Amino acid sequence: MTSVSPQRVLLTGAAGFVGFHVTQALLARGTTVLGIDNLTPYYDPALKQARLDLLMPRNGFSFEPIDIADYNALQAAFAAFKPDVVIHLAAQAGVRYSLDNPRAYAHSNLDGFLSVLEACRHHPVAHLVYASSSSVYGANAKVPFSEHDGADHPVSLYAATKRANEVMAHSYAHLYGIPATGLRFFTVYGPWGRPDMAYFKFTKAILEGKPIDVYAEGEMSRDFTYVDDISEAIVRLAALPPVADPAFDAASPDPATAAAPYRVYNIGNHTPVRLDRFIAVIEQACGKAAIKRHLPMQPGDVRATYADVSDLMARVDFRPDTPIEIGIARFVAWYRDFYGVETPG
Repeated sequence: MTSVSPQRVLLTGAAGFVGFHVTQALLARGTTVLGIDNLTPYYDPALKQARLDLLMPRNGFSFEPIDIADYNALQAAFAAFKPDVVIHLAAQAGVRYSLDNPRAYAHSNLDGFLSVLEACRHHPVAHLVYASSSSVYGANAKVPFSEHDGADHPVSLYAATKRANEVMAHSYAHLYGIPATGLRFFTVYGPWGRPDMAYFKFTKAILEGKPIDVYAEGEMSRDFTYVDDISEAIVRLAALPPVADPAFDAASPDPATAAAPYRVYNIGNHTPVRLDRFIAVIEQACGKAAIKRHLPMQPGDVRATYADVSDLMARVDFRPDTPIEIGIARFVAWYRDFYGVETPG
Protein backbone atom coordinates (compact mmCIF):
# COMPACT_ATOMS: atom_id res chain seq x y z
CA MET A 1 0.00 0.00 0.00
CA THR A 2 1.59 3.27 -1.17
CA SER A 3 1.39 6.04 1.42
CA VAL A 4 2.54 9.61 1.88
CA SER A 5 2.94 11.76 4.97
CA PRO A 6 1.39 15.10 4.03
CA GLN A 7 3.54 17.96 5.27
CA ARG A 8 2.05 20.85 3.30
CA VAL A 9 -1.66 20.71 2.51
CA LEU A 10 -3.50 23.26 0.42
CA LEU A 11 -7.13 23.07 1.52
CA THR A 12 -9.90 24.87 -0.35
CA GLY A 13 -13.07 25.81 1.50
CA ALA A 14 -11.16 26.24 4.77
CA ALA A 15 -13.81 28.56 6.23
CA GLY A 16 -16.58 26.12 5.33
CA PHE A 17 -18.13 23.57 7.65
CA VAL A 18 -16.17 20.45 6.70
CA GLY A 19 -13.08 22.44 5.70
CA PHE A 20 -12.88 24.04 9.14
CA HIS A 21 -12.98 20.68 10.91
CA VAL A 22 -10.51 19.01 8.54
CA THR A 23 -8.10 21.94 8.93
CA GLN A 24 -8.26 21.56 12.71
CA ALA A 25 -7.56 17.84 12.41
CA LEU A 26 -4.56 18.43 10.15
CA LEU A 27 -3.11 21.16 12.36
CA ALA A 28 -3.45 18.87 15.39
CA ARG A 29 -1.20 16.41 13.54
CA GLY A 30 1.45 19.07 12.89
CA THR A 31 0.62 19.56 9.19
CA THR A 32 1.20 22.97 7.59
CA VAL A 33 -2.03 24.15 5.97
CA LEU A 34 -2.75 26.90 3.47
CA GLY A 35 -6.47 27.59 3.63
CA ILE A 36 -8.28 29.07 0.65
CA ASP A 37 -11.82 30.47 0.72
CA ASN A 38 -13.77 33.39 -0.73
CA LEU A 39 -16.38 33.47 2.06
CA THR A 40 -19.27 33.41 -0.41
CA PRO A 41 -22.54 34.77 1.05
CA TYR A 42 -24.54 31.62 0.23
CA TYR A 43 -25.07 31.55 3.99
CA ASP A 44 -24.06 33.94 6.77
CA PRO A 45 -20.44 34.99 6.08
CA ALA A 46 -20.12 35.92 9.76
CA LEU A 47 -20.25 32.20 10.65
CA LYS A 48 -17.51 31.49 8.13
CA GLN A 49 -15.47 34.36 9.54
CA ALA A 50 -15.95 33.02 13.07
CA ARG A 51 -14.55 29.65 11.98
CA LEU A 52 -11.65 31.40 10.28
CA ASP A 53 -10.98 33.51 13.37
CA LEU A 54 -10.39 30.31 15.34
CA LEU A 55 -7.97 28.97 12.72
CA MET A 56 -5.91 32.11 12.11
CA PRO A 57 -3.93 32.05 15.40
CA ARG A 58 -3.01 28.38 15.01
CA ASN A 59 0.61 27.48 14.31
CA GLY A 60 1.07 26.17 10.79
CA PHE A 61 -2.02 27.84 9.33
CA SER A 62 -2.09 30.58 6.72
CA PHE A 63 -4.96 31.89 4.63
CA GLU A 64 -5.56 33.36 1.18
CA PRO A 65 -8.97 34.90 0.24
CA ILE A 66 -9.23 33.36 -3.24
CA ASP A 67 -12.15 32.34 -5.44
CA ILE A 68 -11.11 28.94 -6.80
CA ALA A 69 -12.49 29.89 -10.21
CA ASP A 70 -9.85 32.66 -10.34
CA TYR A 71 -7.33 30.53 -12.19
CA ASN A 72 -4.38 32.95 -12.02
CA ALA A 73 -4.77 33.59 -8.28
CA LEU A 74 -5.02 29.87 -7.55
CA GLN A 75 -1.97 29.09 -9.69
CA ALA A 76 0.02 31.75 -7.81
CA ALA A 77 -1.00 30.21 -4.47
CA PHE A 78 0.14 26.76 -5.61
CA ALA A 79 3.44 28.15 -6.91
CA ALA A 80 4.20 30.00 -3.68
CA PHE A 81 3.03 27.38 -1.18
CA LYS A 82 4.17 24.23 -3.01
CA PRO A 83 1.67 21.77 -1.47
CA ASP A 84 2.35 18.05 -1.51
CA VAL A 85 -1.35 17.23 -0.99
CA VAL A 86 -4.48 19.15 -2.01
CA ILE A 87 -7.79 18.70 -0.21
CA HIS A 88 -10.47 20.37 -2.30
CA LEU A 89 -13.64 21.03 -0.29
CA ALA A 90 -14.75 24.38 -1.71
CA ALA A 91 -18.00 24.18 -3.69
CA GLN A 92 -21.41 25.67 -4.15
CA ALA A 93 -23.47 23.39 -1.94
CA GLY A 94 -27.19 22.70 -1.65
CA VAL A 95 -29.70 20.79 -3.76
CA ARG A 96 -32.66 23.17 -3.65
CA TYR A 97 -30.57 26.30 -4.22
CA SER A 98 -29.39 24.77 -7.50
CA LEU A 99 -32.94 25.01 -8.83
CA ASP A 100 -32.88 28.81 -8.54
CA ASN A 101 -29.20 29.63 -9.07
CA PRO A 102 -27.75 27.08 -11.49
CA ARG A 103 -24.95 29.35 -12.73
CA ALA A 104 -23.45 29.50 -9.25
CA TYR A 105 -22.85 25.74 -9.53
CA ALA A 106 -21.21 26.01 -12.93
CA HIS A 107 -18.92 28.75 -11.61
CA SER A 108 -17.75 27.05 -8.42
CA ASN A 109 -18.20 23.35 -9.07
CA LEU A 110 -17.15 23.17 -12.71
CA ASP A 111 -14.95 26.18 -13.48
CA GLY A 112 -13.55 26.13 -9.95
CA PHE A 113 -12.75 22.42 -10.04
CA LEU A 114 -11.10 22.79 -13.42
CA SER A 115 -8.85 25.48 -11.93
CA VAL A 116 -7.87 23.07 -9.15
CA LEU A 117 -7.13 20.28 -11.62
CA GLU A 118 -5.05 22.58 -13.81
CA ALA A 119 -3.12 23.83 -10.77
CA CYS A 120 -2.38 20.22 -9.78
CA ARG A 121 -1.26 19.55 -13.35
CA HIS A 122 1.19 22.44 -13.50
CA HIS A 123 2.35 22.14 -9.87
CA PRO A 124 2.39 18.35 -9.37
CA VAL A 125 1.12 17.02 -6.06
CA ALA A 126 1.27 13.58 -4.47
CA HIS A 127 -2.49 13.42 -4.01
CA LEU A 128 -5.65 15.35 -4.84
CA VAL A 129 -8.54 14.60 -2.48
CA TYR A 130 -11.84 16.24 -3.43
CA ALA A 131 -15.41 16.37 -2.14
CA SER A 132 -18.09 14.62 -4.11
CA SER A 133 -21.52 13.78 -2.66
CA SER A 134 -23.93 10.95 -2.00
CA SER A 135 -26.30 12.89 -4.26
CA VAL A 136 -24.49 11.42 -7.28
CA TYR A 137 -26.46 8.20 -6.72
CA GLY A 138 -29.59 10.12 -7.73
CA ALA A 139 -32.31 7.83 -9.00
CA ASN A 140 -30.54 4.64 -7.87
CA ALA A 141 -32.94 2.47 -5.86
CA LYS A 142 -30.51 -0.30 -4.84
CA VAL A 143 -29.31 0.22 -1.27
CA PRO A 144 -26.91 0.49 0.36
CA PHE A 145 -25.30 2.74 -2.23
CA SER A 146 -22.04 1.21 -3.42
CA GLU A 147 -19.14 2.77 -5.30
CA HIS A 148 -19.22 -0.30 -7.52
CA ASP A 149 -22.66 0.63 -8.87
CA GLY A 150 -23.15 3.16 -11.63
CA ALA A 151 -24.01 6.74 -10.65
CA ASP A 152 -25.22 8.28 -13.87
CA HIS A 153 -28.77 9.40 -13.11
CA PRO A 154 -28.50 12.57 -10.98
CA VAL A 155 -31.79 14.25 -10.05
CA SER A 156 -30.42 17.74 -9.32
CA LEU A 157 -27.91 20.05 -10.96
CA TYR A 158 -25.85 19.99 -7.76
CA ALA A 159 -25.57 16.21 -8.06
CA ALA A 160 -24.72 16.50 -11.74
CA THR A 161 -21.83 18.88 -11.00
CA LYS A 162 -20.48 16.55 -8.34
CA ARG A 163 -20.64 13.58 -10.70
CA ALA A 164 -18.94 15.76 -13.32
CA ASN A 165 -16.13 16.41 -10.82
CA GLU A 166 -15.52 12.67 -10.55
CA VAL A 167 -15.37 12.27 -14.32
CA MET A 168 -13.09 15.31 -14.69
CA ALA A 169 -10.77 13.96 -11.98
CA HIS A 170 -10.58 10.62 -13.76
CA SER A 171 -9.59 12.29 -17.02
CA TYR A 172 -6.75 14.20 -15.31
CA ALA A 173 -5.64 11.07 -13.46
CA HIS A 174 -5.52 9.27 -16.81
CA LEU A 175 -3.88 12.06 -18.83
CA TYR A 176 -1.43 13.47 -16.31
CA GLY A 177 -1.07 10.80 -13.62
CA ILE A 178 -2.57 12.96 -10.86
CA PRO A 179 -3.59 10.59 -8.04
CA ALA A 180 -7.19 11.63 -7.30
CA THR A 181 -9.61 10.42 -4.65
CA GLY A 182 -13.27 11.47 -4.63
CA LEU A 183 -15.23 11.47 -1.38
CA ARG A 184 -18.98 10.89 -1.49
CA PHE A 185 -20.19 12.52 1.72
CA PHE A 186 -23.49 11.41 3.25
CA THR A 187 -25.44 14.22 5.02
CA VAL A 188 -22.75 15.71 7.22
CA TYR A 189 -23.84 17.36 10.47
CA GLY A 190 -22.32 18.65 13.70
CA PRO A 191 -21.05 21.77 15.52
CA TRP A 192 -20.20 24.77 13.33
CA GLY A 193 -22.55 23.35 10.70
CA ARG A 194 -24.26 25.01 7.74
CA PRO A 195 -27.41 27.07 8.43
CA ASP A 196 -28.99 25.84 5.19
CA MET A 197 -29.03 22.23 6.42
CA ALA A 198 -32.26 20.76 7.80
CA TYR A 199 -30.92 19.90 11.27
CA PHE A 200 -29.68 23.49 11.72
CA LYS A 201 -33.01 24.94 10.57
CA PHE A 202 -34.93 22.51 12.80
CA THR A 203 -32.88 23.40 15.86
CA LYS A 204 -33.24 27.13 15.28
CA ALA A 205 -37.00 26.90 14.72
CA ILE A 206 -37.66 24.59 17.67
CA LEU A 207 -35.72 26.79 20.08
CA GLU A 208 -37.56 29.86 18.77
CA GLY A 209 -40.96 28.18 18.95
CA LYS A 210 -41.49 28.41 15.18
CA PRO A 211 -42.79 25.70 12.84
CA ILE A 212 -40.51 23.38 10.86
CA ASP A 213 -41.13 22.08 7.36
CA VAL A 214 -41.27 18.27 7.24
CA TYR A 215 -41.18 16.84 3.73
CA ALA A 216 -42.73 13.56 2.55
CA GLU A 217 -44.52 12.98 5.87
CA GLY A 218 -41.17 12.39 7.55
CA GLU A 219 -40.72 9.13 5.66
CA MET A 220 -37.48 10.18 3.98
CA SER A 221 -34.33 8.70 5.51
CA ARG A 222 -30.76 9.90 5.48
CA ASP A 223 -27.39 8.42 6.40
CA PHE A 224 -26.50 11.24 8.83
CA THR A 225 -22.72 11.39 9.33
CA TYR A 226 -21.01 13.26 12.16
CA VAL A 227 -18.42 15.77 11.01
CA ASP A 228 -15.55 14.46 13.18
CA ASP A 229 -15.96 11.06 11.53
CA ILE A 230 -15.82 12.71 8.12
CA SER A 231 -12.63 14.54 9.11
CA GLU A 232 -10.96 11.39 10.39
CA ALA A 233 -11.71 9.54 7.15
CA ILE A 234 -10.40 12.42 5.03
CA VAL A 235 -7.14 12.71 6.95
CA ARG A 236 -6.54 8.97 6.71
CA LEU A 237 -7.34 8.83 2.99
CA ALA A 238 -5.15 11.86 2.23
CA ALA A 239 -2.11 9.81 3.23
CA LEU A 240 -3.03 7.02 0.79
CA PRO A 241 -2.99 8.16 -2.83
CA PRO A 242 -4.56 5.67 -5.23
CA VAL A 243 -2.65 3.74 -7.85
CA ALA A 244 -3.87 2.23 -11.09
CA ASP A 245 -5.78 -1.00 -10.55
CA PRO A 246 -3.84 -3.75 -12.36
CA ALA A 247 -6.99 -5.89 -12.39
CA PHE A 248 -9.15 -3.24 -14.07
CA ASP A 249 -11.14 -4.83 -16.89
CA ALA A 250 -11.92 -2.35 -19.66
CA ALA A 251 -14.39 -4.80 -21.18
CA SER A 252 -16.42 -4.81 -17.95
CA PRO A 253 -15.39 -1.67 -16.08
CA ASP A 254 -15.93 -1.35 -12.34
CA PRO A 255 -17.06 2.25 -11.59
CA ALA A 256 -15.10 2.23 -8.33
CA THR A 257 -11.67 1.51 -9.85
CA ALA A 258 -9.67 2.54 -12.88
CA ALA A 259 -6.61 1.91 -15.00
CA ALA A 260 -5.56 5.37 -13.75
CA PRO A 261 -4.63 6.43 -10.18
CA TYR A 262 -8.24 7.20 -9.31
CA ARG A 263 -10.73 6.05 -6.66
CA VAL A 264 -14.01 7.14 -5.10
CA TYR A 265 -15.20 6.31 -1.57
CA ASN A 266 -18.44 6.61 0.33
CA ILE A 267 -18.08 8.34 3.69
CA GLY A 268 -21.29 7.72 5.60
CA ASN A 269 -22.54 6.39 8.90
CA HIS A 270 -23.98 3.28 7.15
CA THR A 271 -27.07 3.63 9.37
CA PRO A 272 -29.98 5.42 7.67
CA VAL A 273 -32.37 7.24 9.99
CA ARG A 274 -35.93 8.27 9.17
CA LEU A 275 -36.49 12.01 9.20
CA ASP A 276 -39.19 11.77 11.87
CA ARG A 277 -36.77 9.90 14.15
CA PHE A 278 -34.08 12.51 13.48
CA ILE A 279 -36.50 15.28 14.44
CA ALA A 280 -37.38 13.45 17.66
CA VAL A 281 -33.70 13.36 18.62
CA ILE A 282 -33.40 17.11 17.97
CA GLU A 283 -36.53 17.74 20.05
CA GLN A 284 -35.01 15.77 22.92
CA ALA A 285 -31.72 17.68 22.72
CA CYS A 286 -33.57 21.01 22.60
CA GLY A 287 -35.96 20.08 25.39
CA LYS A 288 -38.90 21.31 23.30
CA ALA A 289 -41.39 19.78 20.91
CA ALA A 290 -41.41 20.84 17.26
CA ILE A 291 -44.36 22.51 15.56
CA LYS A 292 -44.54 20.54 12.31
CA ARG A 293 -45.77 21.70 8.93
CA HIS A 294 -46.02 18.72 6.56
CA LEU A 295 -45.16 19.25 2.89
CA PRO A 296 -44.67 16.98 -0.15
CA MET A 297 -41.23 15.84 -1.27
CA GLN A 298 -39.38 18.60 -3.10
CA PRO A 299 -37.86 18.50 -6.61
CA GLY A 300 -34.27 17.23 -6.52
CA ASP A 301 -34.72 15.30 -3.27
CA VAL A 302 -34.20 11.54 -3.02
CA ARG A 303 -36.22 9.38 -0.65
CA ALA A 304 -33.32 7.59 1.04
CA THR A 305 -29.54 7.53 1.29
CA TYR A 306 -27.54 4.66 2.75
CA ALA A 307 -23.78 4.20 2.45
CA ASP A 308 -21.91 0.98 1.85
CA VAL A 309 -18.56 1.80 3.50
CA SER A 310 -16.82 -1.55 3.11
CA ASP A 311 -14.29 -0.07 0.66
CA LEU A 312 -13.49 2.79 3.05
CA MET A 313 -13.04 0.34 5.92
CA ALA A 314 -10.75 -1.86 3.83
CA ARG A 315 -8.65 1.13 2.79
CA VAL A 316 -8.19 3.03 6.07
CA ASP A 317 -9.47 0.69 8.81
CA PHE A 318 -12.09 3.22 9.84
CA ARG A 319 -15.77 3.83 9.32
CA PRO A 320 -18.03 6.53 10.77
CA ASP A 321 -20.13 5.32 13.69
CA THR A 322 -21.13 8.29 15.88
CA PRO A 323 -24.81 7.81 16.87
CA ILE A 324 -27.15 10.70 16.10
CA GLU A 325 -28.05 10.95 19.80
CA ILE A 326 -24.45 11.93 20.57
CA GLY A 327 -23.84 14.05 17.46
CA ILE A 328 -27.07 16.05 17.72
CA ALA A 329 -26.55 16.70 21.45
CA ARG A 330 -23.12 18.14 20.64
CA PHE A 331 -24.56 20.28 17.85
CA VAL A 332 -27.37 21.69 19.98
CA ALA A 333 -24.91 22.47 22.80
CA TRP A 334 -22.71 24.32 20.30
CA TYR A 335 -25.71 26.16 18.84
CA ARG A 336 -26.85 27.37 22.28
CA ASP A 337 -23.34 28.56 23.11
CA PHE A 338 -22.61 30.24 19.76
CA TYR A 339 -25.95 32.04 19.51
CA GLY A 340 -26.37 32.71 23.22
CA VAL A 341 -29.50 30.60 23.69
CA GLU A 342 -30.06 29.74 27.34
CA THR A 343 -30.26 26.11 28.41
CA PRO A 344 -33.55 25.39 30.20
CA GLY A 345 -33.48 24.53 33.91
